[in-house]
Amino acid sequence: MPKKMEITHVHEDYLKVIYHLERKQQRATTKAVAEAMGVSAASATNMLKRLAELNLVEYTPYQGATLTEAGRKIALEVIRHHRLLELYLAQALGMSWDKVHEEADRLEHVISEDLEEAMARALGYPTVDPHGDPIPDRDGTMQTHDAHTLAHMPVGVPGVVVRVRCQEPAILRYLGTLGIYPGTPVIVRERAPFKGPLLVDVDGQVHAVAYAIAEDIDVKTEEAPLN
Repeated sequence: MPKKMEITHVHEDYLKVIYHLERKQQRATTKAVAEAMGVSAASATNMLKRLAELNLVEYTPYQGATLTEAGRKIALEVIRHHRLLELYLAQALGMSWDKVHEEADRLEHVISEDLEEAMARALGYPTVDPHGDPIPDRDGTMQTHDAHTLAHMPVGVPGVVVRVRCQEPAILRYLGTLGIYPGTPVIVRERAPFKGPLLVDVDGQVHAVAYAIAEDIDVKTEEAPLN
């Protein structure tokens, strides 16, 4: 495990990106990492090599990187900080769910372990953030749930929103105007073919929701298995 002082905020950002790519069952290729970080392929390659020197990733040229156990531990620690911060900003400070992500991005690297524990205790040791994203425990364990995306949810089957994976502020504000948050009851009434919009009953009110947005909304149903 490299010394804490050797790990920079940029290193942590790269480790988070690789973690999320792996969670999506995608290869953390140089191209994918560069696109996610908004840098050139050359810059991403240099950083992946540096992370490999620190034993935080296993890097194979032209193929990409995978996290080592040490790299995964750091990524999960930063994700825990981020999601606790989002929830604290929303619940304790009343910030809207479309603003907490950017603020948490600024703070996630600098809070102490004491502050992390104090926030978790004050929030009642929560398991999800305002968007329904799972919060890792201190040991890196995260809860999971079986869910459909709203885009693939069976027509006419009642369900409850459990997670909104999109972080775009404009889309979050739009979903807020429709009343779509984690915990909201929903039913797909109609689905247009060829990835067209869906008509969704949102707690008794029917709204049109674009297919691309519905793909980022996870819904728990009792009748339907994981899709």
